[in-house]
Amino acid sequence: MKQIFLVEDDKEIAKNLNRLLYTEGFAIVHASTQKEAFSMIAKGRYDLALVDISLPDGNGFAVCTEIKQTQNIPVIFLTASGDEASVVTGLNMGADDYITKPFRPRELAARIENALRKYGSTPSTFDICDVHVDVANGVVKKDGKEVFLSALEYRLLLVFVNNPRSIITRDRLLDEVWDASGEFVNNNTLTVYIKRLREKIEDDPADPRIILTVHGTGYRLGGKYVSE
Repeated sequence: MKQIFLVEDDKEIAKNLNRLLYTEGFAIVHASTQKEAFSMIAKGRYDLALVDISLPDGNGFAVCTEIKQTQNIPVIFLTASGDEASVVTGLNMGADDYITKPFRPRELAARIENALRKYGSTPSTFDICDVHVDVANGVVKKDGKEVFLSALEYRLLLVFVNNPRSIITRDRLLDEVWDASGEFVNNNTLTVYIKRLREKIEDDPADPRIILTVHGTGYRLGGKYVSE
């Protein structure tokens, strides 16, 4: 399980982030002050850091500098303001990304996955049955031939390959594709998109081996799964 180092002084935000990221498969180590963060950086190794810019005894810039000097991990700033100067300062100090509060949970999860992928901490290719997914290049192949998916179909497929051991509820899929597509998606259209995706990647869409239905709950990834 990937370890995320969270530096956030707002207890309610930290609690909600802990709950959200745990459901996404991450473990959280939390510091609420700059001093506490420095101590934890010295003691532990992490996969990614989420750092609030404004802290009660300092700021997140110093925390970012300390992390970058001691660990080769991505840093994402959490900021309550859209202040351009703060964002630029953070990026110039080596931060990999930033997200402004309040943020959408799925957007934050996507930013984290993207940052981890850039650092090689998450797989960049997946093989399920006879389907090959190259995330870095956005290419999907079946039996060695490229399969052309719509943006929403591709996003659906990524949800499954990024969560190979999880049952994905329909509500979560609706959240994911809504964030990605910017178009209205309801339960009926989700069913249509799942059907279309199966038609493109399954040998027999009526008897799927890759995207399996979990009756009364949602879907899960089936077949032999290999990642690199």
